[in-house]
Order: sequence, then structure tokens, then C-alpha cells
Amino acid sequence: MTESSSHVSVLFQQVIEAIAPRAGGRYIDGTLGAGGHAAGILDASAPSGRLLGLDADSSTLSIGSQNLARYGERAMLVHSNFARLQEIAAANGFLPADGIVLDLGLSSMQLADAKRGFSFLSDGALDMRFNADDETSAADLANTLDEKELADLIFEYGEEHASRRIARAIVHARPIKTAAQLASVIERAVGRHGKIHPATRTFQALRIAVNREMDVIDSVLPQIVETLAPQGRVAIISFHSLEDRRIKKFFRSAEQLRVLTKHPIRPTRAEIITNSRSRSAKLRVAEKIL
Repeated sequence: MTESSSHVSVLFQQVIEAIAPRAGGRYIDGTLGAGGHAAGILDASAPSGRLLGLDADSSTLSIGSQNLARYGERAMLVHSNFARLQEIAAANGFLPADGIVLDLGLSSMQLADAKRGFSFLSDGALDMRFNADDETSAADLANTLDEKELADLIFEYGEEHASRRIARAIVHARPIKTAAQLASVIERAVGRHGKIHPATRTFQALRIAVNREMDVIDSVLPQIVETLAPQGRVAIISFHSLEDRRIKKFFRSAEQLRVLTKHPIRPTRAEIITNSRSRSAKLRVAEKIL
């Protein structure tokens, strides 16, 4: 693959086993990234399985396209957020689909790109947009929300108990232009304890808000049910409790789905050692029964 070897698809084998690809099947990867899961599905569904890949990040989609070029017309890629999953599936002949995969985590490429501002180790602009065409960046939120709005956002999406202290420090430090600057402001406000950087939850909150991630998840879950064929399966990897709670609740309440994972599938100790970003991953799987 052309992407950096630092990237590893989280829970790769577990996802492929969950989707159980077969020849002639139609599959959708709503978060294509570098195409790791997609390649696994295409390999397992050879010689005639097809895959539709979506990604809101055009630069990431470009890398995924290069990595999947060897599959030719079996892989169809579209620059789009998965909020339009059903519409795009219908327009491209993937309705109904035999399997759908979503990996809701950041890719190592996005974290490593200093210009994107996802990492608090970066001197890049405080951006965090998956789609560069979106209007609002993380800097816009950090520099324009009033103190209470900012504290509420950090608490709701970051589950950060020091949200008020952090919001106050951010307001006093304005204007904040870079990711590293924001991380420094937060560290000075709350101190550093343990291995996890004190800015982690605030960065998560801003990223979720900028990309409207909870709204997108709430939008796509019903579409998944409508898009899947009977006996089709959906596998979703989440990385924090806000996502996982939504997925768990929807899977359990959807009459057309049978939950295949009573408890979420977690990465093995060996995977966590080789790929530290997998440590918080949770995979839930369901099958359409009607």
C-alpha cells in the first residue's frame, strides 16, 4: 500500500469475520480511510464481490483510491460523509447491500498531518474538519463561543469534568490559532496527571462538534437498516462511550436487527501492543432479519 506503514486497520480480522463477505456480494465501507477493511472485504469476496467506499476526507479518499486500484471496477469510491449512505448506495447500485462497515475513529494519517490540527502535538492550525469544505473549524468554536457554551460543549462531547476551568482558560487565552497552543493552555489550566494528555477530552469534544459526529451517527443508523439486504450484516467500530451508547441502544431497539454481539468485541492484547490506537475500540455487529 502507498500509505505509511504506521496505519493499521483496527480489529481487521474481527470485522472481516463479522461481515462474512462472499463472492457476488455488495458491500459498503462508509469510512474508507486508507482502505484496509475494504481490501479485506474485496479479497474475501473475490472474484465478483463489489465494494462502495465513502469518505468525507478528500485527501484520505485519494490514498484509499490508490490502495484499492488493483481491484479495478470492483471498488467504487465516492467523496461523501456517510450521512448520505442510503442515497449514495441507491445511486450506485448497492441497494440492498450484503454488508456495511463503519470505523468511527480518526486515522493515523489524519493525526499525523500537522496541517489538520487533530493532534495536540501539532503546531498546525486548529482545524479538525474531516471535510475541508465545511465552514466551521475548531478554531472558530474555540475563539467565538462564550465561556458557558464552550464549557457545555466540552462537558457534553468530551465528558470532561474540568470543562468550566478549561473553558475559562481558553477564553482568557484568545485568540488561539494552533493545536499545540490550545493543548498548552489546557495543560496549564488543569495540570498533567498520568499518561493521558489533559487536552485529550477537549480535543475530542471540539472534533465531534466541528464534524457534527453525533448527528451523523443518529442519521445513518436508520439508513443502515433500510440499506441492508435480509441476512446482511453491519459492523461498527466506535472509540468512545458517546458513540458506543448510541449504537448499542439503536441495535437493541431496531426490530429488523438481530444483535450478534451481546458484548462489544475488543482488541486483543497483542493488537493493542502493536497498534496503541486500538486500545479503546469497540466493535458491535448486527444482522438484518426482516
